[in-house]
Amino acid sequence: MVSSARPVAVIGGGVVGCAVCHALARRGVRALLLEREPGLGLGASGANSGVLHTGFDSHPGELETALILRSALLRAELLAELGVRVSRCGARMTPRDPAEALALRELACNAARNGVEASAQADGSLLIPGESITDPVALTIALAGAARKGGAEIRTRAAVSGLEASDEGVEVTLAGGERVRAAAAVNCAGLFADEVAALAGEAPVSIYPRKGEFLVFARGPGPALGEILLPVPSAAGKGVLVFPTLDGHVIAGPTAREREDKTDWSVEPGAQELILDRALAMWPALAGAEQVGAYAGLRPAGRGANYVIERSRALPGLVHVAAIRSTGLTACLGIGEHVVGLLERDGRVAPGPLRALRVDGAPPASGPWWERAAAHWAAGPPAP
Repeated sequence: MVSSARPVAVIGGGVVGCAVCHALARRGVRALLLEREPGLGLGASGANSGVLHTGFDSHPGELETALILRSALLRAELLAELGVRVSRCGARMTPRDPAEALALRELACNAARNGVEASAQADGSLLIPGESITDPVALTIALAGAARKGGAEIRTRAAVSGLEASDEGVEVTLAGGERVRAAAAVNCAGLFADEVAALAGEAPVSIYPRKGEFLVFARGPGPALGEILLPVPSAAGKGVLVFPTLDGHVIAGPTAREREDKTDWSVEPGAQELILDRALAMWPALAGAEQVGAYAGLRPAGRGANYVIERSRALPGLVHVAAIRSTGLTACLGIGEHVVGLLERDGRVAPGPLRALRVDGAPPASGPWWERAAAHWAAGPPAP
């Protein structure tokens, strides 16, 4: 069965796919979003930290950095429309030795180059007041809701099994045999973006899961944590951070384990040992806090590549948005706008003027966002 033609088919219902769909809807372009799982944001988007980064430590001149900075401006415009709560609690880095103190001075210079506020404090720490936290699932669902209000269709349990050229542009085949013809398709499939690309006969990037595990604590008997505590990054990575959630919990993590299995969302043995000592050094009050949960997120890392946002070389009309690592939540609005620009320049869509798409935010959740994806993946194997 061939369904009616659509201007754009967006493959993947994480925060990036929903942001692309939303960016199209803001410009009057109707899209069809296809998500293989039974709900939105059940992959990397729903199992991250919920921290919205400023880009103070991002490398100037890179696409990722540009999209992070652009997203900060767009968020300021759109939060009221989306009805999503963001706490601009700020973040702090505190050096432990002279080498880390030097690294902080270099980070302050980097922040200045990126136009991000970061100031040295009397105690030697670096304060980044623009760092924020949100509910990543609420943001994902709100973007989808606003896109739907603008004419988008959102379909779950809609796995893509084929991609080929059609008279309209791209023909997308679903696992059940249905075919959708669109002027363009956007591959936002996260961990499976390389497998979706392979359906078009190409391999722009190889995706592997970088597992990040987190420990969740109830508020302890002492003062509440009022800011994000960041470690000074090293050659080994950005390290373990400690941060508050909107609902009053404290989360410590992540680990960074290079893995191959894209369906293993388990918290592995040893996660607590990898996280807890580092977290306690940053926030000693965790010693008196009760651990109430743990979860793992699989970040779609690219082998030797990051932020691969490009036109397909094999299938005209297909755009890949792949290897969007842990900053995808932060950069999603900029990514959406960037993709719309690519499609417009190629003549695949004819966007109209920007319009407001106001929604009441995400519907009330049955529990904390960090439990949702963990419960989904613990229930059994992924959808076919």
